[in-house]
Amino acid sequence: LFGTIVWILVASTRVPLPLLQGWVMFVAVTAWFLSIVFLSVFLFGYANRFAVNWNQADFIFHGATFVFYFGAFLLQAGTTSLHHFPRKFNSTSQERIMSGREYNISIAASV
Repeated sequence: LFGTIVWILVASTRVPLPLLQGWVMFVAVTAWFLSIVFLSVFLFGYANRFAVNWNQADFIFHGATFVFYFGAFLLQAGTTSLHHFPRKFNSTSQERIMSGREYNISIAASV
């Protein structure tokens, strides 16, 4: 559920730094997809067919997801902190990297 919210929030803003926010989107979409697969394995009873230590698999999955989401949080927060810089350094216009609305959405995605 929270991965879907991050996915929606990041996708709803203009992307000022594609490399950083691309990784955030990759983590959110991949974690969402793997969570659905993991849930389906249990809902449809496939967990009983495979001789896997599901407690250990669950621990490893959530541990890895935590590490990737924490890295994505750092990148998203870093992108958010640059909101006051101008979009083009050589331009005379004062257009910011993010508007006020996008800044608020980016904060919500970081959290």
